[in-house]
Amino acid sequence: MQMFKKAIGAALMSLTLMLSALNTQAQEKVNVGDMIPMMSYKMMDVSGEKFNLRELNQDQGLLVIFSCNTCPFVIQWEDRYNELKDMCAANDIGMVLVNSNEAKRSGDDSFEKMQAKAEKEGYKMHYVVDENHQLADAFGAATTPHIFLFNTDAKLAYRGLIDDNGKDKSAVTQPYLKNAISAMVAGEKINPEVTKSIGCSIKRTL
Repeated sequence: MQMFKKAIGAALMSLTLMLSALNTQAQEKVNVGDMIPMMSYKMMDVSGEKFNLRELNQDQGLLVIFSCNTCPFVIQWEDRYNELKDMCAANDIGMVLVNSNEAKRSGDDSFEKMQAKAEKEGYKMHYVVDENHQLADAFGAATTPHIFLFNTDAKLAYRGLIDDNGKDKSAVTQPYLKNAISAMVAGEKINPEVTKSIGCSIKRTL
């Protein structure tokens, strides 16, 4: 009995350490002023081509959104994705959606289902696979969606939410990301530079 209790205790300790490691990954965020990490890391796009962030970055910056196929928060906010793409394109800013849900890669977030999702929603931007959540770990991305906007110097300018109302875009009072893009290209101070992301946790593997 004593040995059984010790075994259970050891298993619980191991699980705690693993969960702690995953939480640490999500806490080590890229901060405002930090450079884009892993710019040379190639990721497969739903088009069948591979791209890295260096290639997707444009003269005025890059918008990276960690996203997925089925998270209710993504579904609430994704009707803004193409609007954001249009705004980015008009301001010479690149944009990419990144799927880091490695634990669901054989199910809801498979490459084939990503392709189907992109076609169904009419995504205008790249949608790429982040194998083994390497990019999410480097960014400290925690949720879907989670926003990272980089400026012309490839430095983080804004991190967090798209806006303050995922359920109804007509009821938005604080379009954080659009405001950040407008301020960034105008050379003005972004306020706020950081908001707390809300969404489903990125499904990392242990």
